[in-house]
Amino acid sequence: MGGQGRIHTRYSVICATFGVYDGAIMAGHSKFKNIQFRKGAQDAKRAKVFTKLIRELTVAAKSGEDPDANPRLRSAIAASKSANMGKDTMERAIARGAGNDDAEQYEEIRYEGYGPNGVAVIVEALTDNRNRTASDVRAAFTKHGGNLGETGSVNFMFDQVGQVIYPVDVVSADDVFEAALETGAQDVHSSRNGHEIICEITDFNDVRDGLEEKFGTAESAELTWKPQNTIELDADAAGTMLKLIVALEDNDDVQRVSSNLEIDDTVLEQLAG
Repeated sequence: MGGQGRIHTRYSVICATFGVYDGAIMAGHSKFKNIQFRKGAQDAKRAKVFTKLIRELTVAAKSGEDPDANPRLRSAIAASKSANMGKDTMERAIARGAGNDDAEQYEEIRYEGYGPNGVAVIVEALTDNRNRTASDVRAAFTKHGGNLGETGSVNFMFDQVGQVIYPVDVVSADDVFEAALETGAQDVHSSRNGHEIICEITDFNDVRDGLEEKFGTAESAELTWKPQNTIELDADAAGTMLKLIVALEDNDDVQRVSSNLEIDDTVLEQLAG
């Protein structure tokens, strides 16, 4: 366990240029998914983030409105707070879900496919219209040189893991390392951007709860897809791939996009330029 997360300083420039979440650019390393993006998002992008978070709150609350007894809701609340969502907005979304409002029926769907040059992509969605979402996702892949595959066509190249993230100023690297070890985490990556703790999905609740008992509510805590290997692309192919990710993440039904794309420093400089 240990090591420094390789977080590239130019990610924020690329994210701003393409309007893409930094977590999807280089999923093979510490993701700090959506956090930096949410803090500096433009109003239009912020509205989309809120739409997705409200949907997640609503669906999570269907299993109970007490976050202490509902880990998924607790994670959704933490993510919403990280995005600076107002308390009233969160409470309305939770109330709708807890009331099992017939107008708010969402289905969880996972799509899998390939982007340019064989980059593997996993798309997780919450939708009230399966046909619409499937059509939109397929169109995005096709338009940007990819193809939508069958369920199971790429997920074997990823490991689903638990991921907990803390800001760098909340706890020291040594303290978070020690606490992660005690809670049963697999790995810790610390950098100037924050601390990322990785664990098995079966240990996720214990790891998150143990860390939150010591350090307070995490900035992000979720299950995510971590690629076993990554693919590096040249600037042209990477640019096209980022456009695919943007098209997918711009869809209100899409909650998360994971890939095994890795962008090297030289390519980052070309894209930023």
